[in-house]
Amino acid sequence: MGNIITVGSMNMDFVYYVSRHPLPGETVHSVRTETKAGGKGANQAVAAALSGAEVTMVGALGKDPYSEDVLAGLHGHGIDTSSIVLVNGAIGTAFITVDASGQNSIVLNGGANAQLKVQDLTRLPELFEPSSVMLLQNEIPWVCTQYAIETAHRCGVPVCFNPAPALTIPLRLFPLIDTMVLNETEAAWVTGVKLDGDESALRQAAGALIRSGVKEVILTLGDKGSFYMNEQEEIIHTPAFKVNVEDTTAAGDTFIGSFLAARQKGMSTESCLQWASAASAIAVSRAGAQSSIPDAEEVEAFLKGRA
Repeated sequence: MGNIITVGSMNMDFVYYVSRHPLPGETVHSVRTETKAGGKGANQAVAAALSGAEVTMVGALGKDPYSEDVLAGLHGHGIDTSSIVLVNGAIGTAFITVDASGQNSIVLNGGANAQLKVQDLTRLPELFEPSSVMLLQNEIPWVCTQYAIETAHRCGVPVCFNPAPALTIPLRLFPLIDTMVLNETEAAWVTGVKLDGDESALRQAAGALIRSGVKEVILTLGDKGSFYMNEQEEIIHTPAFKVNVEDTTAAGDTFIGSFLAARQKGMSTESCLQWASAASAIAVSRAGAQSSIPDAEEVEAFLKGRA
């Protein structure tokens, strides 16, 4: 089983649980607050590691106590951190409000993530193994993401890209991306197709990405599950598991990391989607980002209980 090389962000999350999100100009009281490790890159890396994959994290941390905590947490999950660079300044941060229904709003401060440079990624080819896969998001400088995509493709390493936060992707990059995972907001931004739950809209959005050169597309749809399409136009609908939602903060990250870990184990695409859906369901049923992500034993038990 090859390793998953995650090039992405590492943050400290400051989470405020509120009865409802504040309106513009409004102040609301929080029910409770928590400070926990996060960042889309780190979250996805942890999810993959907990589902049994070998994971290498590539990115930038600061020289502050929060960075030390995040680094220790990654070590604790068995993630290779030797390719993380330390830069002057503080770790990236995310300020998250979570309402009573578990829905969140997030404001990012790039911090050390914004200081990652292409020069920090020149050793990427040394990390690649015969069955490696590259995992990327969009919380580091775009020039670094683009370089990583191009480097992996040149070395024959499959690329999984989660364009979050959403951005306009240069057309020439689509054929270099093997797997693209987007939520409804990101898909609408990238494709111009509004996803309203209609089957035709899902096919239109995924099809547009496939025609642009992406080999397979996964659209995550929250409590409506996920929609998969590949270049052979095979379609898989995976329903979401019904759970009591406490916090959706790391739902998508858990799905992506768990999906790739399952694939690295050689599971079928349908089984990978089921595994990812189960892991994500467990994650949203409890609070936190990385702290909510289940391990492989929990996912297996959950699936057996729902069989």
